[in-house]
Amino acid sequence: MTDQHQSDFRERMTILGELDAASFLPWIRRHAAKLGLAQAIAHTSSDRVELDITGPVELIDMMEIGCLLGPIDVWVETIHRTPIERGAS
Repeated sequence: MTDQHQSDFRERMTILGELDAASFLPWIRRHAAKLGLAQAIAHTSSDRVELDITGPVELIDMMEIGCLLGPIDVWVETIHRTPIERGAS
């Protein structure tokens, strides 16, 4: 394992708001890819998205800010972040 992967963090990002937009999940995937973050959608509904995300904490912070600001057809009320222990699924 490289030093970069050892410094990666894994978090569950729970996004709450008015999220019933077909563009939001593809937007999340594109934004995470641009930041070089690994991501997996764990749950989706019209008011909640649970996203497991892995990468440097600074880039996860950038992902959170991106989700708060865009896209225009969703309204993010809040985002909760919870660390996921290494080795946990």
